[in-house]
Amino acid sequence: MSVENVLSRILEIEHGFQHIIDGTNEILSSNSKEQCFKYAITLLEHKAYQARMLATSILGKLATTDKKALYFLKEQVSIDKNWRVQEMLAKAFDEICKYKGYESSLPLIEEWINDNNPNVVRAVTEGLRIWTNRPFFKENPLIAIALISKHKDDESEYLRKSVGNALKDISKKYPDLIQQEVIQWDLSNPRIFFTYKLATKNIEIKTACIFLHLYFIQYILYKVKKNRGALLVHLCFIIFTYH
Repeated sequence: MSVENVLSRILEIEHGFQHIIDGTNEILSSNSKEQCFKYAITLLEHKAYQARMLATSILGKLATTDKKALYFLKEQVSIDKNWRVQEMLAKAFDEICKYKGYESSLPLIEEWINDNNPNVVRAVTEGLRIWTNRPFFKENPLIAIALISKHKDDESEYLRKSVGNALKDISKKYPDLIQQEVIQWDLSNPRIFFTYKLATKNIEIKTACIFLHLYFIQYILYKVKKNRGALLVHLCFIIFTYH
């Protein structure tokens, strides 16, 4: 399958990523790595964002073993102004970490997450979601939380939204760990408060539901003192839902 044929096909599709990934696999299976790298560098200059997404996807596959491809992802793709290209960069970064192993990729993760370019950082925070579903971070959620939280007060709202949502993901399984993290934050800082609201959204909803059901139990006790069956049902609901 020629690059031209793949490109003409993907240019017809405005949304989604799977067609880009499929096109990448077709190109990689039909050409040498050296030729694929040349195609990717050329496609990075294409005016269509779909072509640049394809270039990013190709470089992501190559970057598992090629430092030049990794360099172009970090230094060139990260400055692309199209958000779809940045989403593909996040997917490419996760592809690299998955190939190398997430624990082995910690130095690379730390390098990118400490970069000054918010798009480079976001490739990590967004690309590894849900962090605690990934090997290594599944067993070490505190490391994931510490890495993500570094940018809770970043100037880029685009990045802070990713940070907050990544922490919110983790809060579903580890609400106590997220609470331990955010209790240390300076909420008088508007940027940090923005991230906090996203990170604790699930926790706040859960707390609100607990109070709502406790209030309902009080109502039953007050209005229907003999309705022990209804009271038991709601107690069991709280125990099994919020344990």
